Amino acid sequence: MVDFTAISLPFNLLLFAVAAVVVWLAGARLTRYADAISRATGIGQAVIGIILLAGVTSLPEIGVTATASIAGDAELAVNNLIGSIALQVTMLAVVDAFIGRRALTAVVPEPAVLLEGSLNVILISFAAAAMVVGDVALFGAGLWAWGCLALYVGCIFVLAHAEGRRPWLAAQAGHVDHEVIGDQERKDEPGEMPDRLYWKTVAIAAVILLGGFVLARSGDAIAEQSGLGASFVGFVLIAFATSLPELSTALTAARRGLYTMAISDILGTNLLNIAMIALVDIIGSGEPVLGRLGSFSIFGALLAILLTSLFQAGLAERRDRSIFRMGYDSALVLVVYAGGVALLYMLRPDR
Repeated sequence: MVDFTAISLPFNLLLFAVAAVVVWLAGARLTRYADAISRATGIGQAVIGIILLAGVTSLPEIGVTATASIAGDAELAVNNLIGSIALQVTMLAVVDAFIGRRALTAVVPEPAVLLEGSLNVILISFAAAAMVVGDVALFGAGLWAWGCLALYVGCIFVLAHAEGRRPWLAAQAGHVDHEVIGDQERKDEPGEMPDRLYWKTVAIAAVILLGGFVLARSGDAIAEQSGLGASFVGFVLIAFATSLPELSTALTAARRGLYTMAISDILGTNLLNIAMIALVDIIGSGEPVLGRLGSFSIFGALLAILLTSLFQAGLAERRDRSIFRMGYDSALVLVVYAGGVALLYMLRPDR
């Protein structure tokens, strides 16, 4: 395996930039393929976002998590996972600013996204509780880590069976928003499956995996060469590197009017990140990782819960008012994330 720390800092910066461009372009193409698969199979945007987009765009996180765990950096691996959750929710605010027509949380007609957000809060809270009380080993991983994996499987089951249900209807100013609902239903109409679409999707997934891996490893080397703390870098820089596919796919989906798919991609990835804590324990060595984490990781998890809850509030309120081309909820998410990162910088254990 290439030792990126043996490469000069300027060249690592160049590798980081090139890999970022490759991942961005591949993510945009993946969204188009996911949309085509959704239309051809009749599978809704929420399920496609959670399973296909979230699964493929999480490949860099899986690679980095496995590599860090094998190298004995379990704490860094978990900080990357938690950091990705916080950052990816913040990326929804960026998506909101780019679409710029209406607040993102005001144009999502599917109640499934509120359910996804609630399940995110439950899983992250479960992991945070484990960090506080500690964990015990069971069959090669922590008991709480196995719980994270079991809860993730349960979440996928619940979300798959919630597809198509409408316990509430999208509204605007107290009235049912028939325009948004009708537009969503037209996008969900089945179409014809293009030839070789599945193989193209697999090929794009491979590109994202390779590009995301180069992003993360060069970012890790940049962190070491620049002298920044490993925990902080895992939460911010490496989290950004592994989250770039999600930003690309979510932004492309939103531009195509696939708002449910865009949000489901982000929230589905965040659910998977919590499940991967079990992978860290299984591959890594030593005591269960959730029992070794301190205030830095606990605060990071609480920050992720707060950011997710802010977007949930926006989805429930559906107020189509904006500031700086984004909804009030998105603007607040950006402010809270910036403040949280500043506090994490002061809390970093390796300062």
